Amino acid sequence: MTGVEGGKTTETAPATGRDCIHGYLKTLESSPGVYRMLDMESRVLYVGKARNLKARVSSYARPTGHSPRIARMIRETASMMFLTTRTEAEALLLEQNLIKQLKPRYNVLLRDDKSFPNILVAKDHAFPQIKKHRGAKTEKGSYYGPFASAGAVNRTLNQLQKVFLLRNCTDATFESRTRPCLLYQIKRCSAPCVGLIDAAGYAGLVGDAERFLQGRTTGVQEALASEMQAASEAMEFERAAALRDRIRALTQVQTAQGINPRGVAEADVIGLHLEGGQACVQVFFIRAHQNWGNHDYYPRTGGTEAPEEVLQAFLGQFYDGKEPPRQLILSHDIEDRELMAEVLAAKAGRKVEILVPQRGEKAELVAGAVRNARESLGRRMSESAAQVKLLAGVAEAFGLPNPPRRIEVYDNSHIMGTNAVGGMIVAGPEGYVKSQYRKFNIKGDELTPGDDFAMMKEVLARRFTRLLKEDPDRESEAWPDLLLIDGGAGQISAVAATLAELGVEDMPFIGVAKGVDRDAGKEEFHRPGRSAFALQRNDPVLYYIQRLRDEAHRFAIGAHRAKRAKAIGATPLDEIPGVGARRKRALLAHFGSAKAVARANLADLKAVEGVSAGLAERIYAFFNVDG
Repeated sequence: MTGVEGGKTTETAPATGRDCIHGYLKTLESSPGVYRMLDMESRVLYVGKARNLKARVSSYARPTGHSPRIARMIRETASMMFLTTRTEAEALLLEQNLIKQLKPRYNVLLRDDKSFPNILVAKDHAFPQIKKHRGAKTEKGSYYGPFASAGAVNRTLNQLQKVFLLRNCTDATFESRTRPCLLYQIKRCSAPCVGLIDAAGYAGLVGDAERFLQGRTTGVQEALASEMQAASEAMEFERAAALRDRIRALTQVQTAQGINPRGVAEADVIGLHLEGGQACVQVFFIRAHQNWGNHDYYPRTGGTEAPEEVLQAFLGQFYDGKEPPRQLILSHDIEDRELMAEVLAAKAGRKVEILVPQRGEKAELVAGAVRNARESLGRRMSESAAQVKLLAGVAEAFGLPNPPRRIEVYDNSHIMGTNAVGGMIVAGPEGYVKSQYRKFNIKGDELTPGDDFAMMKEVLARRFTRLLKEDPDRESEAWPDLLLIDGGAGQISAVAATLAELGVEDMPFIGVAKGVDRDAGKEEFHRPGRSAFALQRNDPVLYYIQRLRDEAHRFAIGAHRAKRAKAIGATPLDEIPGVGARRKRALLAHFGSAKAVARANLADLKAVEGVSAGLAERIYAFFNVDG
């Protein structure tokens, strides 16, 4: 801003805080919408929604009545942005989308937002396959879930195989079988692939499995018991024993689930516990009167939010990409219960109830979720305290001014220089930050195969070039406080040269070398311009560094193996526009090899299923440049 004083032009600082917010009140309408508060660098501090934008924003312009967190946010506010909506429900949806996209500093933020697996009974084959499924529900069949984890699905599938003898092999494997597989031998499959059960008999098993997954278990158990009795009376003792084993397996599934509420058919039971400025939300998935597992979440909070605010933010973000169940059973009420129910019902296309029970079976379920949340948060806080102590030890051991909040560990993996990959892992006060792990496909065309120093230079150059571009002032948490490099003096020299070229000369980094006889416990630590040194064998910091190095090694090797496997499966067909994975499989299945495809004439290429005349000509031209 500029002004004129005594005939001279003077610069005045732009309004911030309450003055800035007050300036918007003249032009704001009393309509629903979403507002964003931004700092001097135009970074989003907070995203909120309002039934009445003018009334909500005016509340921030008041001089008193704010929590310390909100007061701090108001002081940092230098500008605001507004989007009006037709309804408050639209505002709520937009708010949660913006929070997930922008990750504002002062919002409650759900950091773990992965999808959950389901069980799929595929229906695109005469003998349906039962399998784990994650992602969009595009395959034809019946889906049951969600389950809290892949482990919960795998345990259930394992028991269901024992009970219902459904196949889990792919269609291609099914078609190629000429004799029963091992699963048939250990009584996990009825071997429909070789005709040991007909379509009608297999359909009966599929129906029983689906009735179980729908919660109608009593009828299934009674039917199996009747069959076992009949087989016993007919002196078919082997069949009776097999049926007995299936009944036992079914009982094990129900016992392993632990919680099997009679009065709750389909619900997510959500318990929240707040302590020491941290939050844990525990979610139990109840489907078909059965417990299909639980999962804990640790949303980022400012430490002063009320339970109602934390839980409302959690629900909005948690169900942003997931279908809500018919009931949400909560430990605490939320700020806009009816509005949230309306939004979730629109998403699901049916009614969604949000309940906060005070007594009865539902209250007992919530109490169990809260207990789990409290215990999980206690363990996490204990682990975090131990982690903080280790980081303080790292600072002392390596002469850092403060305990590092972000450690980046680098390693390379290759075989004689081929399929080279660099790996970066991240660790901090909360342990490994796996969402921040990165792999680097080594691209340098002029690199000597197997030149580890040059590979490390490329990885570090790419990493810090991007950091300098995205955050040259080093204000974000993406900048590391310490680099750990797998290697000795040579690697350290390469890293020092790379960082110096980029002008990043104040970044602490340590080389971790195996030491004498490459023996764990004899590691040597290298720093630029100083002698190598070692830590005591029983030093907890040494064990911590070893774990970090091993995790980086594991990650880099995994990335290398994935790249190598992809390269092994690569063919010249991958370079032809229009030939995707499906057409590539069709061509290889028809001709037997990529070399045979290259030798094929135009008429033979046109005969392949899924290959159009135009694509056949393109493939032919690719392999017959001079033709």
